[in-house]
Amino acid sequence: MNRNYRTALFYLVPILILAAWIDLPSNPAEIGNRHFTTHLGLDLVGGVQVLLEADLPQETAISSSSMDTARQIVESRANGLLGVGEAVVQQVGDRRILVELPGESDPQKAIEVIGETGQLEFVDMGQISAQMAQAFLGQTLLTDYPAPPEVNNGEIIYHTIMTGTAIQNVAAKTDALGKFIVAFDLDADGTKIFRDYTSNNINSFLAIVLDKEVISIPRVSTAIPNGSGSISGNFTLETANHLATTLRYGSLPIPLKVSQSKTIGPSLGQDSLEKSLKAGAIGLGLVLLFMAGYYRLPGVLADMALLIYVVFTIALFKIIPVTLTLPGIAGFILSIGVAVDANILIFERMREELRGGRGLHDAIDLGWRRAWSSIRDSNFSTLITCAILFWFGNFYGASIVTGFATTLALGVGVSLITAILITRSFLHLVLDNLKLVNRRRWFGV
Repeated sequence: MNRNYRTALFYLVPILILAAWIDLPSNPAEIGNRHFTTHLGLDLVGGVQVLLEADLPQETAISSSSMDTARQIVESRANGLLGVGEAVVQQVGDRRILVELPGESDPQKAIEVIGETGQLEFVDMGQISAQMAQAFLGQTLLTDYPAPPEVNNGEIIYHTIMTGTAIQNVAAKTDALGKFIVAFDLDADGTKIFRDYTSNNINSFLAIVLDKEVISIPRVSTAIPNGSGSISGNFTLETANHLATTLRYGSLPIPLKVSQSKTIGPSLGQDSLEKSLKAGAIGLGLVLLFMAGYYRLPGVLADMALLIYVVFTIALFKIIPVTLTLPGIAGFILSIGVAVDANILIFERMREELRGGRGLHDAIDLGWRRAWSSIRDSNFSTLITCAILFWFGNFYGASIVTGFATTLALGVGVSLITAILITRSFLHLVLDNLKLVNRRRWFGV
């Protein structure tokens, strides 16, 4: 056998063992800080779907960069606080963002976290009384950046000394009394502003305002020179984490409102998952039987390559990771047929060469070479179609279409590798040393 095929098979074995280990459902693989688990979509495990829309007049122009920043912040919040590692967040058109949270059971909590504007301000309230300071808690403040405070049309506008953009690190913690607080560290500019303010305003009250609502109003008792501080406010662990996550991932550049939301029950998703797995197993089994029955020995070798293809593709879904939906599983099952199609073209060409009197070695190489142009063109046509479907699904927020295109494209890519390297290497490994005489029935010729 050609040394190139030996080398290919030499590298195949350890890669196959690693892929099979990653595929194990009862033992989620972990390498370093990466966890390779199967991510299931909303339609398989249930969850919450929310469509957010820019809360601005239709005539107001919104830049694409603002929408993209908002999408990234919403995705970070969903993954950071809700613990949804496979949140699907897509921009839909020019003004909307589609959020899918598989496994989330509390739609109201999800909406509050992902849609909150998250604009934090540190507001100078001056040397007011403690009773007046307590009265401000939960109230809405008019804030601005001129010299404090100003009166505008009878309303007092309070001076914002610093915004949440100066916060560098933030986390929910407990203080010495065991109460939950939100501790933060400021960047260099924020540290200077905070040091100057606290040094010059001892005994003044500093309101901490989130989206114009006062959430905490501590008294400045001493100068804070190191840029570290904390926010208190009768927090629970959940509300402290909520605020910390909102601050950690920044404020939204544009306000968002909920256009529509819906919840999908997990029982429906589980039933769909079981039926999809059963359909996939039946489809794979029928393909394996057809290949072995019709193409005999080459068909058995193709079945081995096909099983390796399945192992590699599932591992790839975990590594990337790909969020599997019902259409995504359908795309994967369809890609199995595409993988078999390449083998069929090779075997039919190989049969023609055997009937023409070629030896096995020459028949394999000539069959593969003459089938390659058809395999290449058909697979690349499929990949182009997948690219168009993926763009369409992303632009219009059709995650169903996106999932189908993603799994089909990955499957086609892996099938090209198995057809080029694995199937051809298997054929040479097993068939090169066989005599065709008296074994023609092994090849269906």
